[in-house]
Amino acid sequence: MDAITGTAAGVPFTALPPSGTDDGPAPLIVTWHMLDAPRTDAAFAAALPMAGVPAWRVHLGMPLCGPRMVEGRLDRHLELAREDILLAYFGPIIRQAVEEFPAALAELRRRLPVDDRPIGLLGASLGGAVALQVLTDPPTAVGAVALVNPAVRVSAGVELLAAGLGRPYEWTAESRRAADDLDFVGRAGELTGEPPLLLVSGEHDHPALREDAASLVKALRGRYAHPEEVELTTVPGLAHALADEPGLEPAPQSPSAVAVDGVLTQWFARRFAPR
Repeated sequence: MDAITGTAAGVPFTALPPSGTDDGPAPLIVTWHMLDAPRTDAAFAAALPMAGVPAWRVHLGMPLCGPRMVEGRLDRHLELAREDILLAYFGPIIRQAVEEFPAALAELRRRLPVDDRPIGLLGASLGGAVALQVLTDPPTAVGAVALVNPAVRVSAGVELLAAGLGRPYEWTAESRRAADDLDFVGRAGELTGEPPLLLVSGEHDHPALREDAASLVKALRGRYAHPEEVELTTVPGLAHALADEPGLEPAPQSPSAVAVDGVLTQWFARRFAPR
């Protein structure tokens, strides 16, 4: 079966069918892509297809990305970032992605032959913040979570983008409160349940993001009854992005994406093995 594309409750998606199963219901994994390349659901599906996983992998499009780009312009992202990286850009994208997820999930369950097992979540970069925010109040049971170069503390992403724009971010009381709400090391105790969690960190990802990733793993291991269920894997040679720019269309996998895809495939395949 080929990929299925469309929208679910207004959210663009690319759904890849399970491998090695019959036509019966299969588990569901939902993903959120990066704002870096690959920055659309279709491009993310091509970068991390996880073809060996016996589950539906449904890649959701992030707000303001792909077909939802304002006026079809990628540079609108820079305009919003220059207005206010956190309050006009990162924060609204995360909030909308989380708010629209329950309705999208409900429609996907109606349209795809998925079973009733707890779902898997996967988020990369800012999509990782979305996955973690969903985990604070999930609309359904979550059985496994994977994060790739995630924005564990969104404040670190704010500072990195500000440096890229060549000017410091001017923190206010409002933006600091917003950053605290998106600090998942500080909020580790609010993450629902203790689903197995894999954090994939690139050897050459931004040092601040790597430090935050290690801090989240440490915090979760400290509260999990089975700390070994929280895993941290470093991928040699991987920087932050998983594809070449502009990252809007499906493209052949980069060597780094192949490595990450292999790690995720093996990990998810263990957790969603056929009953």
